[in-house]
Amino acid sequence: MQSLILGILFLIVKLAIVLIALLTVAAYLVWVERKLLGRMQARYGPNRAGKYGLLQPLADLIKLITKEDTVPEEANKTIFLFAPGVVTATALLIFSVIPFGNNFIIWGRTVPMVITDLNVGLLFFLALSSIGVYGVALGGWASNSKYSLLGGIRGAAQMISYEVPLGLSVVPVVMLAGSFSLVDIVNAQSRFPFVLVQPLSFILFFISAGAEIKRVPFDLPEAENELVAGYHTEYSGMRFGLFFLGEYVTMIVLGGLVAIFFLGGWRGPVLPPLFWFLLKVGAVVFILIWVRGTLPRLRYDRLMSLGWKILIPVALLNILVTGAVMLMAKP
Repeated sequence: MQSLILGILFLIVKLAIVLIALLTVAAYLVWVERKLLGRMQARYGPNRAGKYGLLQPLADLIKLITKEDTVPEEANKTIFLFAPGVVTATALLIFSVIPFGNNFIIWGRTVPMVITDLNVGLLFFLALSSIGVYGVALGGWASNSKYSLLGGIRGAAQMISYEVPLGLSVVPVVMLAGSFSLVDIVNAQSRFPFVLVQPLSFILFFISAGAEIKRVPFDLPEAENELVAGYHTEYSGMRFGLFFLGEYVTMIVLGGLVAIFFLGGWRGPVLPPLFWFLLKVGAVVFILIWVRGTLPRLRYDRLMSLGWKILIPVALLNILVTGAVMLMAKP
């Protein structure tokens, strides 16, 4: 009984630490992105709220909390209020299966550096990423606005379309690791990271995941020059903030998944495992910000053609080649 209580206590503490750290990092990721984009575009970025603008995330939070939370008169109020939470909750739940270091021992008890090591962790990630589309689609539909509806339809079509190459891109990783557990996938990269033997899967996953989180050049569901703000046009206050919180948490989750699937996770020489994991996640997030500051938005028909006509056939071909090579390599 005492062991059970201690286990539950450790779990609650881990949940609290990871949740607070994730939300804090997501808030300051907005500041980092604005600073980096400013430097890339020969301007300063936020520099008024605190030294170097470090209090800007706090100022943004206060602004969102104190702004009026409006609901359109003809909106479906229940769904309208519920939709932003779906986007944020799914992003936070995906992080529960991402391992960010080796096990460590405290008070004679082995504590894994992951909230829960599911033996179907990869399927858990794919399932939750599929559920995330509901927040976008329902938010756009429930707003009772043509702009929001068009953004929601675009978002649903885009996310459903890119779910297919996203799932296919990680099939070779599962074939090489022989497991759906994210911890087992990291352990399978003890000799070399999978990016060295599956660079095509890495590229397919990165592009598909970028489209999943609707980042430039895949931000067609928002497209402010066409749809005002797309599916969240009618949102204000903290509910508007929840959509953006979900996007930035998903960026961190994407960085973690790229590190787990292709970059060896927490593995690295000399320095602590957590350092290597955070370094790899930071590198992926930096590339996402760099892409946003560099590439223009795709045209919608070209976005869909890229997914269905290029990424999916290439992903299927990569699976076939990987399977053939594995069979030939068997003694």
